[in-house]
Order: sequence, then structure tokens, then C-alpha cells
Amino acid sequence: MAETTVAEVMAELAALEDPKAREVNERHGDDHGVNLGKLRELAKRLKTQQELARQLWQTDDTAARLLAILICRPKPFQRDELDLMLRQARTPKVHDWLVNYVVKKNQHSEQLRLIWSADADPVVASAGWALTTERVAKNPEGLDLGELLDTIEAQMKGAPDRLQWAMNHCLAQIGIEHAEHRTRAIDIGERLEVLKDYPTPPNCTSPFAPIWITEMVRRQS
Repeated sequence: MAETTVAEVMAELAALEDPKAREVNERHGDDHGVNLGKLRELAKRLKTQQELARQLWQTDDTAARLLAILICRPKPFQRDELDLMLRQARTPKVHDWLVNYVVKKNQHSEQLRLIWSADADPVVASAGWALTTERVAKNPEGLDLGELLDTIEAQMKGAPDRLQWAMNHCLAQIGIEHAEHRTRAIDIGERLEVLKDYPTPPNCTSPFAPIWITEMVRRQS
């Protein structure tokens, strides 16, 4: 499908619209009705098309933006371009995919991590924390884990949902990956009680940090 036009893709996405999928997605704050499996099949057929991806992003349509993320190449994006895209990402799924599939693979990810972590917008800040969590797990050299725990201890309890969730993930990751900070991470989780009562399906690990940390460490041993 070389030289596919935006109009052709938007028509395909419209044909994939499913009211049941929209109902489920909207419960999670995502305003589209395309089954993600079918969206991935479409992306596989389109293959990588950078210019088309940029054009799809400009439509401001959630399904089109998710598709754009799947067919783009992460490396060509400039820092300011990704910064603007994150601030334009209105829905949780677009936000998460942009961070995980594009920003994490881009050479500007560390600069963006620092910019976003300090941002006054909690949704933008949550992206910074997601990138910090990635570094805690994969490249912790140069991070002050004690200082991160100080910030989490001081700010997580009162943080808005998206930011609180991202900080909690970072807290758990520090406890899981870094034995020397594990006791303190569990203690912070127990005192703040963030996500303690989060409804967790059977056979899934609770996002409550003390349970999450203990379970993942048990699996690793």
C-alpha cells in the first residue's frame, strides 16, 4: 500500500468502528471504537510510512494517532516535536503508546525525561516518571534513587491519578530492582497506602507497591 493517502486510511478506520469497542475504550478515557488487534493488522499492512504517520497525527483523531505511532520511525523525531506531540496526546492510550513506542526509542528521551518530570501539568509529568521508571529498571547509573524515593514519599499521596500511578510504578520498580532500597520502598508504600484497595482480578498482581514488590522479587528468586 505505497503512497497511501490519509483519506484512504481514515475510511478504513471508519469501517473498523465498533460500538462495543468504543464503549469499552471510553470507560478507560479513550474516544475511539477500533479494536486494537485490527488496528495492529492495519499497521502491519501499511508498514513503516513516516510522512503518512505525521499526517495521521495531525488529524487529531485518536485511532489515527494510535496508527501513526505504530507506523512511524521513532528516531527521526526532534525533541521539540515529541514534546508538542505529548502535550497534544489527549487520551491515555495515545499518551502511553507515544511514550513507550516512540519516545523511549528516541535519542532525546533523557532530555525529555528531565523536562517532563518537572512540568506543572500532571499528565506531562507522568510521562517523565514513566521514562524514569524505565531508567530505574534498565539504566539506573546516574540516578539518585534515594532522592526519587524522597520525592515519591512527599508527593505521591496527593498527586492526580495519572501522575500518582506513574510515581507508584517507579516506587515499585525501585523496590523490585534495587535490594538496598527495597525495605524503604515497601515502607513508603505501606504508609501512603496508594492503590491499596485497587480492584485486582484473580491471577493478576496488585498495583499496591508492597504486594507488587514482594511478589516480583519472589518470582525472581
